[in-house]
Amino acid sequence: MRINSALALVTGKSSQYILKNFFKRGSSYPGNLALKFDPHILDTLAKDYEVIVVTGTNGKTLTTSLIVNILKKQFDHVVTNKTGSNMIQGIVSTFLSAKKTNGKKFAVLEIDEASLAKITTYIKPKMFVFTNIFRDQMDRYGEIYTTYDYILKGAANAPEALILANGDSPIFNSVETKNPRQYYGFDHEDQGDILAHYNTEGILCPECQNILHYKMITYGNLGNYFCPNCGFHRPQLDYKLTDLTYMDNVSSKFVIDGEEYGIEVGGMYNIYNALAAAAVAEHYEVPAEKIRAGLGYDEKVFGRQEVIDIDGKKVTIVLVKNPVGTNQVLELMKLAPYNFSMVALLNANYADGIDTSWIWDANYEFICDMNIDKFITGGQRHKEIARRLRVAGAPKEKMVELDDNFDALLKEIKSAPSEHIYVLATYTAMLNLRKDLTTQGYIKEGM
Repeated sequence: MRINSALALVTGKSSQYILKNFFKRGSSYPGNLALKFDPHILDTLAKDYEVIVVTGTNGKTLTTSLIVNILKKQFDHVVTNKTGSNMIQGIVSTFLSAKKTNGKKFAVLEIDEASLAKITTYIKPKMFVFTNIFRDQMDRYGEIYTTYDYILKGAANAPEALILANGDSPIFNSVETKNPRQYYGFDHEDQGDILAHYNTEGILCPECQNILHYKMITYGNLGNYFCPNCGFHRPQLDYKLTDLTYMDNVSSKFVIDGEEYGIEVGGMYNIYNALAAAAVAEHYEVPAEKIRAGLGYDEKVFGRQEVIDIDGKKVTIVLVKNPVGTNQVLELMKLAPYNFSMVALLNANYADGIDTSWIWDANYEFICDMNIDKFITGGQRHKEIARRLRVAGAPKEKMVELDDNFDALLKEIKSAPSEHIYVLATYTAMLNLRKDLTTQGYIKEGM
């Protein structure tokens, strides 16, 4: 081992121990320190691991978590960046925290799209899982084709690694790759010959630029697409969801490759995450009963429909960050069989995306179809999200507009007329809220 690598390991592990045990922190800072001593430290840390990378716009965190849950049923040693710290310093910290062990070792890593090429310069994954690509943080990623180019460059650094892609997304079938490819997708119904909503992105045929048609649409531009002009169409699916037997706001049941499974989170978008995880498991020959147990594990993931009890109020925290994802959350809320209150927290830090104009592309008008007792807005851009909800149809008399003040927010939540409350928060707003709730004792340390 090189001297600088040894120093990087000692410094990183020491800082991680101190931060974790004395300050209850340390998801990415130890990685930063280690990288200062050895920019190539990942070469050393990851060399004995079967690395699976999960990337894409939406669903990275839950897909990663589900893959980990399943693989742990079959294999003894699986590490992951559990807190969602998905840039290079967070990945280094993940390996720094791994325990030494014998036998087959997996690392299942959620990696930011724009960071992928940098990370795969040092580690060579055996598999890439592509979830989807939607317009997201335009100031950072640009259009969807720019984002896909980031991802492809990252995959090209490990040309022998399998790409397991969402076959229902046209963009993943738009460019030939050096990597071998397999696809997962929905094959549960035929809706005829239909078109996506006129405001949908990514529906031009990559071969001839005509508008794609669909035999089935799940949401956004995802589905069984084809071009009536040139014949471009969805690729053959290697892993299929063939039946959606049940779906409500907190769970769903479905059939994948002849096996019945279920997950304890709601929404069509989360079924895609489960499908991707099941596909990974099938690739590694994990038996169906262990896949079923891994998917059924009822552990809400860090801001992804986790439910916090606040003095008797059931508060569901959901991350929102772009129009398509927000629409899916709103669709999920429409399935709730009870009245609820809604909190919308909008921040505009780098991790959220500085450009907040995306809220005008999200269909907040869905709120008119819901039984919402109270609207609470907050965060750095509280005026913008309050205006958006008013335009969408939120009654003035039901709205409370707050600034970025946790104490005021907590008071309004406690006084809400409904037992159930949905909190839709951008990334840093979600982190700040969870930090404050931890300080107040509503969330246990380390959760």
